[in-house]
Amino acid sequence: MKIEDTNIKKFIAISDIISLLNMSCGFLSIVNSINNNYELSALLMIFAIMFDSVDGWVARKANRDDSLGFGKNIDSLSDVVSFGVAPAVFVYSTINTTPTIVQEIGILVSLFIVICGVLRLTRYNVIADKINTRDFIGFPIPGIAFIIATLYLSGLYNPYLALVLSVIISLIMISTIIYPKFDNIPTLVISCILIVLLILPIKIVLFNINIPALLLLLFCLYYLIINLIKNYL
Repeated sequence: MKIEDTNIKKFIAISDIISLLNMSCGFLSIVNSINNNYELSALLMIFAIMFDSVDGWVARKANRDDSLGFGKNIDSLSDVVSFGVAPAVFVYSTINTTPTIVQEIGILVSLFIVICGVLRLTRYNVIADKINTRDFIGFPIPGIAFIIATLYLSGLYNPYLALVLSVIISLIMISTIIYPKFDNIPTLVISCILIVLLILPIKIVLFNINIPALLLLLFCLYYLIINLIKNYL
């Protein structure tokens, strides 16, 4: 490969721009967590998931030639920011405002999220072309951001619960438990409608609980738990 062949224009495609939008939402989520603007931070993680869910589809529709793996790498690096670092900083920042929790525990759990996220994504890149399955091996990394974000937006967020969930989900991410890809159209349609309702300025609240956020949280927890149970049956 010649030096002139390394021009970034020769690598980047529309799907990569979508991946960068995913990463940008993750970065902005981190900034808002640091500034204690947790609602916007959680919403930005949801936006990052939305961008992440379409970049692969766009690449396939555009017949993207990714023989060098540029798209795969930019997608994974973006996911590290949005679904590894962003939820980790979110959890740590919320714990940091709770003086009763030992700060070192929050730091270690947040670091554990990032470590498991990096391991999960690296393993995926290594085995993607070498294993005969369409399904996810280990809980998909966007799931931890989705659960943390919807837990907060639902109004049920508790720092202690967030710590426990983060450790459990991180361990399942690097496990060999099979998680089927999302191909249930009715569930996907309902989820999209709930996400739209969630980001609208008009909130659907009952007993101080955001109903769309709660339903999305329950959907994701069901997906997490039911496949965990199937693995051991």
